[in-house]
Amino acid sequence: MERQHSLSGLWLPLITPFRDGQLDTPSLRRLVAHYAAQPIDGFILGATTGEGMSLDDDEIRALLAITRAVLADAGRPIPIYLGLSGSDTRKLIKTLQHVQDWGADGYLVACPYYTRPSQRGLLEHFSALADSADRPILIYNIPYRTGVNLGNETMLRLAERTNIVGVKDCCADPAQTFDLIRHKPSGFAVLTGEDPHFYSALSSGADGAILASAHVYTSGFAGIGDKLSAGDQPGALADWRRLADIPRLLFSEPSPGAIKHWLWRTGLIDSPEMRLPMVPVSAELARKIEAAMAVADQP
Repeated sequence: MERQHSLSGLWLPLITPFRDGQLDTPSLRRLVAHYAAQPIDGFILGATTGEGMSLDDDEIRALLAITRAVLADAGRPIPIYLGLSGSDTRKLIKTLQHVQDWGADGYLVACPYYTRPSQRGLLEHFSALADSADRPILIYNIPYRTGVNLGNETMLRLAERTNIVGVKDCCADPAQTFDLIRHKPSGFAVLTGEDPHFYSALSSGADGAILASAHVYTSGFAGIGDKLSAGDQPGALADWRRLADIPRLLFSEPSPGAIKHWLWRTGLIDSPEMRLPMVPVSAELARKIEAAMAVADQP
């Protein structure tokens, strides 16, 4: 039986624009239209970069509906995955059932946070979700946020399921990532989510990236992947050297504050507003962003 989808390329974990405490739908439409014209292979909505844990059901529905409509108008039928998380398997199964008609093509599901289950617990958790989901699941392994690392032995057992299509890999262990790439089955995607390690992950054979930094210099980041795929390693490395400071800048304070500030200053969103406990960038970082923008070729 073939895997439902094969994921690759550059995916954007889209920020969620707010204004005066509400979802800023005009800015959202502007954002999606902008990135629909960029070399993006998929969107992640309502995940970490999208401040998903601060969104209510109506806002998530609106995010999906507006993004879908704008992409249709632009003639870009690229996939949209919805970020989900939780530490109670039963509740998360109910959530999957609750959102199944909201228009997502698949789900990015983080490992259970805080509870730190064993590898057997992680295996049974994701197996139960896969049994219940009507769309593909992309696992989000980010132990420095959740407190638990999904090891490769467990990941490879989960990869045997055709509707578990890959992993957003933020394990922060290059050796673990490389071994997973070496042993993964055909069609199971390893997409790096570690922006500073974008080039090295692709060079090691990752299938692509879910890259918050690609909100800026989008075509530049996409071009690195294209050059590596074409065998132009020197050209890709030269491009990465020019862009490597961007992830450091954008993640120098909790994300997505810096990204929102950059997009606001370019006019793509009407406000850099965040929802507590997330706060806008410091005055010092704002100055650094605006200095970087002064030499930028594109938003």
